[in-house]
Amino acid sequence: MTAALPLIELILLLRVKKNKEDFSRLNERRGISLTPRPDGKLIWLHASSVGESMAALSLINRLLETEKEGKVLVTTGTLTSAKLMAERLPDKAFHQFTPIDRSQFVKRFFKHWKPNLLLVMESEFWPIQIEAAKQLGIRIIAVNARLSENSFSRWRTASFLSPTIFQSLDLVLATNKQQGDRFTRLGAKNVIVCGNLKRSAPRLVVDLKIAQNLSEQIADRPVWVAASTHTGEDVPIMEVTRGLLGRFPNLLTIIVPRHPNRGKNIAQLASKNDLKVKCRSQEKEILPETQLYIADTFGEMGLFFQLADIVFVAGSLVPVGGHNPIEPAHFDCAIIFGNLMSKNQEVADEMLANNAAIKVNDKLELFGTLKILLTDSEKTNRLAKNAQEYVKNGHEVLDIVSKNITALTNI
Repeated sequence: MTAALPLIELILLLRVKKNKEDFSRLNERRGISLTPRPDGKLIWLHASSVGESMAALSLINRLLETEKEGKVLVTTGTLTSAKLMAERLPDKAFHQFTPIDRSQFVKRFFKHWKPNLLLVMESEFWPIQIEAAKQLGIRIIAVNARLSENSFSRWRTASFLSPTIFQSLDLVLATNKQQGDRFTRLGAKNVIVCGNLKRSAPRLVVDLKIAQNLSEQIADRPVWVAASTHTGEDVPIMEVTRGLLGRFPNLLTIIVPRHPNRGKNIAQLASKNDLKVKCRSQEKEILPETQLYIADTFGEMGLFFQLADIVFVAGSLVPVGGHNPIEPAHFDCAIIFGNLMSKNQEVADEMLANNAAIKVNDKLELFGTLKILLTDSEKTNRLAKNAQEYVKNGHEVLDIVSKNITALTNI
C-alpha cells in the first residue's frame, strides 16, 4: 500500500469519473478532514455501505441515549451510504468517508479524530486500521459480526495476517452460533452470539403526502416492486412483467434501481421490450396505461414499499449477495428473493424457516410465484403477516448488543 500510492490516486480519480467518489471530499479517503473533532467521548463506527450503515442506525441512537455527552463518527465507503447517512443520522452523529487502508492515511485519520472506541460492522476488517487502533489502546468491537463461507476460507488461508486482526478484537458480537464459531477458529478470544442486528433496523421513512398522491395515480391496480435491482436483473424482470400482463392486464411493476443513475438505461430497455414506461426522475405521473414505473430517485425506497403488495428483493438473481429483506418486512408486503443472498444469508434463512418469505432460483420461478401471489390474496397476506412478526421482536437483539458494548466499555 505504501508503494502503490500513484495507483491509489489513479483509482480514486477513475472512481470520481464513474460517480463512485465525491471529488470535493476525496481528501477524507486520504485521512484528511476539514470537520473538527468534537469535544468529549467519540465512538467511531465503521460500516461498508448502505446495508451495514442502515443496520447500525438503531444502535447509534441507543449509544447516544446511553452516553449523553458522546458523539458518533460513522465512516462508510460509498456515495449512496453517505447520502443516506446525511439524511438519517441523529444529532451528535456525523459521517465521513473511511480512509483507504494505507499507513499514512490511517495515521492522519487517528491523529485527527482520536476515537475512544472502534465499532466494526459485520466483516469490515482492514489490517492497518485494526493494528493502528490496537497500538493506540483503542478497544475494538466487531458488531453484527459475520463472515461468508468464502471470506472465512480466505482468512484461514491468510494465516500470516488473520491473527493480527482477529486476536486484536476485544469483543465479537456474532449474528449466530455458526458465525461465532468461525471467529473463534480465526483466533478471536471473546465471542458472544447476539442475533442479527438488521432485525432492529428502523422502518424506512415515508412522505405520506407523496404516498397518497401516488396511491391515487395507481388506484386499485395490483402492484409489485423489484427493489434495488442491479445490471442483469432488469431485463428478466421486464420479461416476467410481460408474461404477467397476459393474466393481469392492469398490473403495475415498479423497478427501484440500486443506483438511480441507471434509470435512463432501464427505460430504454423497457421500450425495447415493448413496455409502456414512466420515470420518476422526470416527474412523470403513473397513467392507467403505464406498465413499468422506474423509481430512479434517491432515498424513497420506503415510499414504494408502502405502495406495494409484493416486493422482490433484488441483487439476488445476480452475484451481488442480495439486499436486506428486513426493510420491506415493516410494510405489510409479501417478500420474495433470489437464491444469491450471501450478504443477508442468516436473515434470509430465518425468514424462510418462519414462512415469512419465498425464495426463487430464476425468472421462471419468479414468474410462477408472482402469478400465485397476485391470484391468492390469502397466501399473500399470510406471508406479509409472518414477515411483520419476524421483525417485531428485533429490539431484543438491539438490547443484547448495546448491553454487551456497555459492559465492556463502561459507556
